[in-house]
Amino acid sequence: VQLQASGGGLVLAGGSLRLSCTSSGRILNYSAVRWYRQAPGKQRDLVAQITEFGITTYADSVRGRFDISRDAAKKTVYLQMNSLKPDDTGVYYCNTLLAPDVWGQGTQVTVSS
Repeated sequence: VQLQASGGGLVLAGGSLRLSCTSSGRILNYSAVRWYRQAPGKQRDLVAQITEFGITTYADSVRGRFDISRDAAKKTVYLQMNSLKPDDTGVYYCNTLLAPDVWGQGTQVTVSS
């Protein structure tokens, strides 16, 4: 299993980005998928999750601003991030419950004030 996160970049506070998580196989279609964020010098924190049934949960810090979704036909899980804040800065990783040791390279998100 390989995971690839993409879509990061530099954005002004208040802006939006959409991250994508893709896989070499179909694991994203039948596993719970999580997005994590690791800010500089800090631990990796869970930001959002979508279960294999489509149930979504969010960290308090992003609820109402971020939206996680799945496109099974494209074998992709997205993280739509709106109203971005400087505190959202970090490297974002996707991860699956069925292959928890697989992380991929992550994608850098930088929000400037």
